[in-house]
Amino acid sequence: MSNNTMLRGVLRVAAAAALAGTFAGSALASQSWPGIRDELYRGRTLHDGSALITLVAPDRPDDQLNVPVSVDAKFRDGRAVKSVTLIIDENPAPVAAVFRFGPNRAHVGLASAFRFDAVTGVRAIVEANDGELYMAERHVRFTGGQSACAAPPNGSPEEIAAKMGKMQLAELTPRATRSNELQRVRLEIGHPNHTGMVKDQITLLYIQLLLLNHVAVRQGDDTVVEIEGSMSVSQDPRFEFDFLTNGADELAVTAGDTSGATWEKAFPLGPAS
Repeated sequence: MSNNTMLRGVLRVAAAAALAGTFAGSALASQSWPGIRDELYRGRTLHDGSALITLVAPDRPDDQLNVPVSVDAKFRDGRAVKSVTLIIDENPAPVAAVFRFGPNRAHVGLASAFRFDAVTGVRAIVEANDGELYMAERHVRFTGGQSACAAPPNGSPEEIAAKMGKMQLAELTPRATRSNELQRVRLEIGHPNHTGMVKDQITLLYIQLLLLNHVAVRQGDDTVVEIEGSMSVSQDPRFEFDFLTNGADELAVTAGDTSGATWEKAFPLGPAS
């Protein structure tokens, strides 16, 4: 084989690799993110948060109606985490949930499950208590897929109504025995979180939008977390979060939806003296 023939072969391979890289980069880019960023954060800097945020989401989830997403964020310079905003770029409601924390939380961990409509970028935006913003991102793909926000709910209307507003709290770490001890829990709330995009299969009318849009958790006089939800949150929402025990003997939860309904429940904590 001549040197010219070999050179032409190398160039063809290099060109193909470059083209493949271009297409891969385009596939990873979000079409919606620039507009979302402009609307939510115009004029504000989004710093690279890869050193302080761990964002976990499956590359190819099995169930678009229940995609687990978790965030761990930690400042080591004396600042605190004010809020974490989860964004699913290609969903009808891109701002999937906002978690706002009480003061002096240098380290937060949280998790929930979401509806994913399409191949999309997923972002965690962490706001520090000095107003600076940090972002971590991942890409989630599907094979085939459906519109998760237009998928019918699980269960009959009677079953859904029977669970409405019922809460359970699971302790995911050993029960605290003293104050200032880190504890992690999972809060589950029965609610269909109707998106307004689903047709009733009998009446063929759209089921009215009904969202669990606010959850507040307090430990004594201290705010643990306030959660602002959206249609992107899965049916029967579940939220994991951690907190530092402060001596109070219970977690008080208040939840509300877009109909104006509210539910309250107090969950006992272990001795924390």
